[in-house]
Amino acid sequence: MKIAFISDIHGNFEALKEVLAEIDQMGIKRIYCAGDVVGYYSQVNECCRELRKRDIPCVMGNHDWYLAGGAFCPRSRSVNDCLEYQRKVLEPENLEWLRGFPVQLDAGPVRMVHGGWTDPIDEYLKPSADYFSRVEGQYFLSGHTHIQSIHQFGDKVYCNPGSVGQPRDNDPRSAFAVFEDGAFSLYRVAYDFRKVFELMDAAGFSDYYYGCLKTGARNLRRLAN
Repeated sequence: MKIAFISDIHGNFEALKEVLAEIDQMGIKRIYCAGDVVGYYSQVNECCRELRKRDIPCVMGNHDWYLAGGAFCPRSRSVNDCLEYQRKVLEPENLEWLRGFPVQLDAGPVRMVHGGWTDPIDEYLKPSADYFSRVEGQYFLSGHTHIQSIHQFGDKVYCNPGSVGQPRDNDPRSAFAVFEDGAFSLYRVAYDFRKVFELMDAAGFSDYYYGCLKTGARNLRRLAN
């Protein structure tokens, strides 16, 4: 059976719609989310509603944790600006749903967290043979870095599906992964990021908060002229 994995949606419903449409076209029924449904972009309710409607299991990401727990990001003012907006618009039922996320899940044989197995919510994992020699299991998946990759260490395989809503590997297309017969495959899907720009403008954010979507840049930046 095929399993699709998505991660780091970050309130970008325009991207999420295209990724889910592609997964549907592939005939995949089982979908899991490796966290960060919210954060950064303005369509947080739309993203939450779609995942809830489809009963897609999610693990807790750091942005989910900030919003669900009334917390803040200790390293980014821009993240906190976005969280402040999202706290004002997030529907109560979606907030309660976020608060129910576990920190880890098993998706069939795949062990899934948002960050890593040292810190499930906020570890920027650097895959290595030594690292995974200390973790029980064979197949592993996490998000958080927004960089799509597959690594194999002997019989152990690690996958980062990349980011649906904010890719950071210089490819602006949304990313996801599929697991089938003991192997991961990586996929990319284009979407209309200009709609996100319009929605963020309407929400009162400058292009600094969304300019990176045009190129898949690693950091927030203004749109290039």
